[in-house]
Amino acid sequence: MLQIERAKGIYLYGPDDKPYIDFVSGFAVSNIGHCHPKVVQAIKDQVDRYMHLAVYGEYVQSPQVLYATKLVSIFPDSINSVYFVNSGAEATEGALKLAKRYTGRSKIISCNNAYHGSTHGALSVMGNEYFKEAYRPLLPDVHFIEFNKTEDLQLIDEDTACIIMETIQGEAGVRVPDVAYMQALRKRCDETGTLLILDEIQTGFGRTGKLFAFEHFGIVPDILLLAKALGGGMPIGAFCANRNVMSVLAENPILGHITTFGGHPVCCAAGLASLEALLEEDMLNGIDEKEALLISLLVHPAIKEVRGKGLMLCIQLETFKQVEDISKLCIENGVIIDWFLHCETALRIAPPLIITHDEIKKACKIIISVLNNYQIQTNKAI
Repeated sequence: MLQIERAKGIYLYGPDDKPYIDFVSGFAVSNIGHCHPKVVQAIKDQVDRYMHLAVYGEYVQSPQVLYATKLVSIFPDSINSVYFVNSGAEATEGALKLAKRYTGRSKIISCNNAYHGSTHGALSVMGNEYFKEAYRPLLPDVHFIEFNKTEDLQLIDEDTACIIMETIQGEAGVRVPDVAYMQALRKRCDETGTLLILDEIQTGFGRTGKLFAFEHFGIVPDILLLAKALGGGMPIGAFCANRNVMSVLAENPILGHITTFGGHPVCCAAGLASLEALLEEDMLNGIDEKEALLISLLVHPAIKEVRGKGLMLCIQLETFKQVEDISKLCIENGVIIDWFLHCETALRIAPPLIITHDEIKKACKIIISVLNNYQIQTNKAI
C-alpha cells in the first residue's frame, strides 16, 4: 500500500519524496489541488477562533452563514437554502427524508449502476445488487430505471416522492446523458409533482467545466447534493433546496434532520476559501481544452474508448485484470489512477482542475508507456 507523507498542488509525495501525479483528485475532492495556501490559511485562522461548539443550528456560527451565503449566490435562484452535513452519504439521507416529508409520498426511483453513498438509505438507492445483498432488507418502495433511457421515465408517477440521479453517472464509468433525456426528466417530474434530486457530489465545483453539471443540460434540480470538493479537502456535505421545501424539516417533527458535526466551522471555512479560490483564480477557464488534450493523448490499441465530460473521464479497457495491472504499474511509475465500483473494466481520470497542459502530457506519456510495456510483458496484444 502506498504511503503518502505530504501533498501539494497536483502531487502526492512518498516517504522518499517521490512525487506522484494525483490523477483522481482524492476521488473528486481536491479540485483546486492539495493544500492550496488560501485553504490552509483559512483552516488555521478558524482553528484559532473556535472549532466545534454545539449541535448544528444551536448557535449562529459565521463560517456556516458565510459559506451558505456564498453557495446560494452561485446557485440558480430557486435553490436558496443549504443544509450542511458531514458527507455525501448523509446529504443523500437528508434529501431522501426531505422528499418524503415534503411530498407525503413513499415511492423513490433511482438508476441502475447508481452510487449515492453506502449508509443504509443511500445503499437502498444504489443500483448494484452486489453491494446491497448482504444488508437487506433495505428501504421499501425503491424502484430502478435505466439511466438515459427516456421510456423508463414513465415509471415516475403521482405516487413518486423523488427520483435521485447523478447528473453524470460516476461509478458506472462516467456516463453522460443526452440533453433531451435530462430535459424530459425535468418535464416528467414537473408533471407528476415529483422532486428531482441531482447528485453532484462528484461533478460539482467545476469538475465538468461548469460549476455544476446540470448547467450543461438546461435544467435545475429541486434538491442538489454536494460533498467531496465542497470542503476543499475537509469533510463536509450538503443538501440544498428551495426554502419552501426545506422548511418542512422544521415541524412535525421539529428537528427533522439533526447532525452534531454537520457544518463544522473549520470545514466551512475551508470550503469557502476553496470556492473563492476556484472563482477568483478562474480555474474553470480552459477545462474543455484540457479534456480535448487528454482525449487526444490517450490513444492506444488497448484503449477502447475515452469518455466523460471536462476533467471527469474514464479510459475503457477490456478486462478487470488489465485495469488492476495497469493501475498498479501507473502508480509505480508516478501516476495515481483507479477504477470504478460499477465499471471494473475502466480507469478513472479526474486530475485537479489546476493541472497544466505540460503535466497532462507528462501523465499521459507515462500511461501510454505503461500500456506499451504491459503489452510486451504479457506477450500479446491487449
